[in-house]
Amino acid sequence: QVQLVESGGGLVQAGGSLRLSCAASGSISSIRARGWYRQAPGKQRELVAVLVNGGTTNYADSVKGRFTISRDNARNTVYLQMNSLKPEDTAVYYCNFRTYAFNDYWGQGTQVTVSS
Repeated sequence: QVQLVESGGGLVQAGGSLRLSCAASGSISSIRARGWYRQAPGKQRELVAVLVNGGTTNYADSVKGRFTISRDNARNTVYLQMNSLKPEDTAVYYCNFRTYAFNDYWGQGTQVTVSS
């Protein structure tokens, strides 16, 4: 089992920055990929960024060049640095850890609101 606790959401003006954190505990050794998803009202949950063991990263086209995913192995934490935020980035952001057996673990979600 893996437990995920997110932090760092909030309200920010367009053009501003936020950093989300996701602290993990439990069976971390089974994790293959760490990522962030988001879900806006009335929309499906979508992938924002993912970091696979070995260093491969993948970003949604809408956030490329603005968001950066990273990890701190010593703290078992994954981050999402969000710069140049836009109102359309407003959503609940979820941390996701996926195991080598393709089991998914989710955080509780953190609200990000970008005002225009």
